[in-house]
Amino acid sequence: MEALILEPSLYTVKAILILDNDGDRLFAKYYDDTYPSVKEQKAFEKNIFNKTHRTDSHPLFPPSPPPPGEIALLEGLTVVYKSSIDLYFYVIGSSYENELMLMAVLNCLFDSLSQMLRKNVEKRALLENMEGLFLAVDEIVDGGVILESDPQQVVHRVALRGEDVPLTEQTVSQVYLFSLHPPSGFEFFWNFPN
Repeated sequence: MEALILEPSLYTVKAILILDNDGDRLFAKYYDDTYPSVKEQKAFEKNIFNKTHRTDSHPLFPPSPPPPGEIALLEGLTVVYKSSIDLYFYVIGSSYENELMLMAVLNCLFDSLSQMLRKNVEKRALLENMEGLFLAVDEIVDGGVILESDPQQVVHRVALRGEDVPLTEQTVSQVYLFSLHPPSGFEFFWNFPN
């Protein structure tokens, strides 16, 4: 019998998903064309949610705390996932992918968001800070290649990238806050006589 030998690849992550309590997409980033259409992606997300969400809570007993992370094999893919209050986090790789690598990505994403949201990892807080989520995911994985697994580094880089936003891409509230508290060296422009 001939064993299948696969060439090593840096492309380890196929998708990162965040779903809410109802299984609806809050964030999804697919790195390959395993599910090329949005319809196929949504069907996959519903399937993965139905297989992984917990419905074993009893009205008289409080739910047990979420596990640190779980692993499932679904549709020929390795899925590592974790839940927090009303969110479900998923990192998906191929069936032959190292689960520890995928779990490192999941933990890095969750811990980074936990720090950025001040331990308040829930749907409302996440929706209010989506730009931080996008930046964090881009710092952790690029094109399916894992770039970073240290949440401290991710949070630091997201903070740096948040400060470098050009004036034309800032919101009105960001410009207003900048005018109230300008960095050193900019006071001259605010105190310039008319």
